[in-house]
Formats: sequence, structure tokens, C-alpha cells
Amino acid sequence: MHSPWFGEFMGTLVLVLLGNGVCAGVTLRKSYAADSGWIVVTTGWALAVMCGVMVAQGFGSHDAALNPAITLAGAIVSGKYGSVLAMWSAQMSGAFCGATLMTLHYAPHWAQSPDPAAKLGIFCTGPAINAPIWNTLSEVIGTALLVLVAGAIFSPGVAEKGPAAGIGPWLVASLVWGIGLSLGGTTGYAINPARDLGPRIAHAILPIPGKGGSNWSYAPIPVLGPLIGGALAGVLVKFAHPW
Repeated sequence: MHSPWFGEFMGTLVLVLLGNGVCAGVTLRKSYAADSGWIVVTTGWALAVMCGVMVAQGFGSHDAALNPAITLAGAIVSGKYGSVLAMWSAQMSGAFCGATLMTLHYAPHWAQSPDPAAKLGIFCTGPAINAPIWNTLSEVIGTALLVLVAGAIFSPGVAEKGPAAGIGPWLVASLVWGIGLSLGGTTGYAINPARDLGPRIAHAILPIPGKGGSNWSYAPIPVLGPLIGGALAGVLVKFAHPW
């Protein structure tokens, strides 16, 4: 079972289990973490990324992308597209399973929370202000920044002069934390198609008490925006050769 596919599956599962889990803890009634606020959400997601990256590497994925946009960017930079669809399937499957486990973990709490929109927000993102073009741009910018800074963290110049490679997951977690704090207030910073679409499908399928619709009209934005942002960052890195 030690393979890049299984590593991406397990890493994304952990990412979403913990990431959606902090959203559930802050949102659902009767949770000790209820109403903890945005700083808790962004911190939880940052730590979820760190854990997901380490699990992915431990189970066989050296790249530990956990994100179709990062996988696409890497393919553009390297020119190797053969494994893109396989890695996307691992990431999507892992995200769905992570959201399912989170739902089971909080099973008694769903019926205690009356707001269907709040329940949906545990699983996937939505806009603070519904403005599709600007919402898409927010996802493009956030994901492009994610790809560029993550690439810089592991670039030879930074690796030679900076901290040991072993703390790379901590640095990436700090990056995601920074994106959430600085740019996440517009759309909830999906910056990852699997992180949004996998749990959205879980929300649609699972028998969650009192849930509403899954807002499929918005769903293309946190998928296409990150893919566009990742692709643009990949093109920039490929042709600018910054490292």
C-alpha cells in the first residue's frame, strides 16, 4: 500500500478530516469549541495541512501535493502529465472519505444545530459577498500564492541557506495559515479543488439531519479558480526559472 496514490489519498483524508473538523467544532452547537472564531479555523486548517503532508509522505507520496492545483502546477513545471489524473482521483477520494469520517465523528451534533447554511459551510466554501468574477479571482490569487511560496520553500536557494528540509511541512502550514488570515475572508480560501468538491459531494450524499442544498451553483468557483491559479503559477515558474 506504500505508493504515491495511497499517500495522496491518506494525506488528503487527514487534511479534510482535521480541516472540516475544526469548522465543525467551531460551528456546531453543543461543541466545546463553538463560536471560537476565524483564528481557530485558520489555525486548525494550517495544522491539518501539516499533518496531511507528513502522512502523505509517510504513505509513499514524496510530493505530498494533497491538492489538484498543486499537482497541475507541478506537471506544468516538469512537463510530465502522466500521473495527473491518478493523483486527482486519490485527492478527491481522500477528501470525500475525510469529510465522511468528520460527519460520523460529530454525529450527535448535527440535529442540535438548526442552520442548514452553517452546516454546509463546515464541508465547503462559499462567498462572503456573492460576486462570481471577484470570488474566482480571490481563489486564483490565493492558489497562485500557495504554489509560488511553497515552491520557494523547497527551492535549492532557500533549502541551502534556510532551515532543515524536515520542517518543510511546518513552513507550508504557516503559509496556509497566512493565506487564511490575510486572504481567506472573501471566499473561505478553498485554494484546493479536492478540499472543496470532495466534501461538497459528501454533504450532498450523506444523511445529515437538517441539511439544506449543497449550493452547486457556486461549486465551479472553488474548483476552477484554484486550477487557474495553480496553472498560472506553474507557467510563471517554468518560464521565469526563479530557482
